[in-house]
Amino acid sequence: MSKKRIMIKLSGEALAGPTGIGIDPEKVKEVAKEIKAAYDLDIAQIGIIVGGGNIFRGKLADQMGIDRSSADYMGMIGTIVNALALQSSLEALSIKTRVMSSINIPEVAEPYIRRKALSHLSKDRIVIFGGGTGNPYFSTDTTAALRAAELGSSTIYMAKNGTDGVYDKDPRKFKNSKKYDNITHKEILNKNLNVMDSTAAALCYDNDIDIYVFDMNISGNIKKVVLGENIGTLIKNGKE
Repeated sequence: MSKKRIMIKLSGEALAGPTGIGIDPEKVKEVAKEIKAAYDLDIAQIGIIVGGGNIFRGKLADQMGIDRSSADYMGMIGTIVNALALQSSLEALSIKTRVMSSINIPEVAEPYIRRKALSHLSKDRIVIFGGGTGNPYFSTDTTAALRAAELGSSTIYMAKNGTDGVYDKDPRKFKNSKKYDNITHKEILNKNLNVMDSTAAALCYDNDIDIYVFDMNISGNIKKVVLGENIGTLIKNGKE
């Protein structure tokens, strides 16, 4: 049976403690165990894109007077730090893992080369993509969409912190908010629902990539979404 190829998008805050800043070793171990549970199903080749918000945030750049391009590069370096931390925890669980970076730092991580990434995935190695797209002005959401398109991934699983899907308005602020079980990329863009940035959403729309939004803070949820259980919101193309 051929395996499906998927991308899991983790926020940097997923690897941090209660403050959302820095790296919490125990939290990283927990995330690695959740990923291992999905990996052990042996039904999917897994790529992971991790953010860097726990290392460096745009708000801090504004306070320090750092220009946008420099701030974005600092954030990209933060994603590589997170990728290396997650790699170590996965390898401690005896899972072969590779970190590939779009920024050239060969002493630390392999350079991102599409054919090499495909080779790693075909050998059942988890590949963690660090360094964003390698260019400023693009988010790690866009990185997830880009890598999914390049590597033929059918779905991006958006692992959220404490949010179990897509709502018509912020459920933390509005008790009457409505959760969507299914929604299209166009609706996400037209309704400005802020699931991911518009560039990433448009890239997924153009390349027929599904997005599944779920709460990663509940134990077992990564395994459940890979198995296809309905615990979040599915964003499909909706093209006629």
